[in-house]
Amino acid sequence: MSELPGMSLPTGFRFGASTAAYQIEGAAAEDGRGPSVWDTFCAEPGRIVDRSSGDVACDHYHRLDEDLELMARLGLDAYRFSISWSRVLPTGQGEVNRRGLDFYDRLVDGLLEHDIAPMATLFHWDTPQVLQDAHGGWLSRKTAQRFGEYAAVVADRLADRVAHWCPVNEPNVVTVFGHALGVHAPGQQLVFDALPAGHHLLLGHGLAVQALRAAGAGSIGTATNHMPVWPATASEEDQVTAGLLDTLWNHSFADPVLLGRYPKDLAPLFPVQDGDLEVISAPLDFYGLNYYNPTAAAAAPEGSANPIEQPPIPGYPTTDFGWPVVPDGLHDLLTALHQRYPDHPPFVITENGASYNTSPGDDDADRIAYLDLHLRQVERAVTDGIDVAGYYCWSLMDNFEWAEGYTQRFGLVHVDYDTLARTPRESFDWYSSVIAAHKSRR
Repeated sequence: MSELPGMSLPTGFRFGASTAAYQIEGAAAEDGRGPSVWDTFCAEPGRIVDRSSGDVACDHYHRLDEDLELMARLGLDAYRFSISWSRVLPTGQGEVNRRGLDFYDRLVDGLLEHDIAPMATLFHWDTPQVLQDAHGGWLSRKTAQRFGEYAAVVADRLADRVAHWCPVNEPNVVTVFGHALGVHAPGQQLVFDALPAGHHLLLGHGLAVQALRAAGAGSIGTATNHMPVWPATASEEDQVTAGLLDTLWNHSFADPVLLGRYPKDLAPLFPVQDGDLEVISAPLDFYGLNYYNPTAAAAAPEGSANPIEQPPIPGYPTTDFGWPVVPDGLHDLLTALHQRYPDHPPFVITENGASYNTSPGDDDADRIAYLDLHLRQVERAVTDGIDVAGYYCWSLMDNFEWAEGYTQRFGLVHVDYDTLARTPRESFDWYSSVIAAHKSRR
């Protein structure tokens, strides 16, 4: 399994790995960083499974050189990281924290020294707490406007060297998990009243695209979570519910970006003002999608606060997170997106990976199999004529897994959270061999 036999991926296809600032950086109260909603959320009892936080995480902030060496050893073509908004602008706006920007300067320069193309995500869920307190965070248009200003600040420093940009990571996850269901920061349970946050996240994306273009930034795209939605049963109620979830999760966040409109069934729930959709649908250089698994949908019992239930999908192996392993779902997803958006820019898999809680020296065959099978589905899509330009494994290293704390391990590199020692897993060597084999064909 050291290679993908007969691989027909394009010559310029990029193999990368992804991380996020709050999940790996640590140094939460150092060098002028301001608090984010995740700092606040983690401090609230009962929010995080193991009562942990990202205060230290993987200490990437202090171990940057060590982590760059790991990336170079892996042979990455590209590395996707996120920038902490409150590390750059501690209050979300106004005076720039130069020490915060300096860190990302060093990161970008270090990547380029190792011939690794940087992909910067401007927002990976860590809204500055000051903006949340001032006007409700993403429930307000003001946060979208502040986000555009923040994008301009970062672009002014980094646009000359960052190859690829994702303004907003998974706006659908932030909307649903953070504002509708309350299982992520900021912990609100607004159900469908959360959709204004989704619109403002998309507006922030569009305003950031404007700022990046004005600064002469290179390739700009997205990183939106997508998943096939299957009815839990053949009942009419479950069929309708699956259609609703598919529209909400997949189309309400892709249609505005790629078609310039919301799906008509949900459009009245988004607070669109004149010109918003033109901003949101600005042309992109790639469409990034994060795929992990399909989901099932069932109608909830009458009177339930949430009208949609998502029962387990039987008949498939599961990761240690309990997520079903369905590699064909990635091909189905790429095919469905290609058909719905025939004029789409090249697709990039900006996240794909699996949690298996192995220790150093343990058999890592399950993670290798997961990555292998999903890469084969990317190859299959390319063979079908779908333009896929890259694949970024989630994740480079074990990290703070949001509400699950440190109980789930997605990393190619094992992290000992007591000593912070990094130990590459078998999947690290396997992925390195896949990258090297592809490079040899160039």
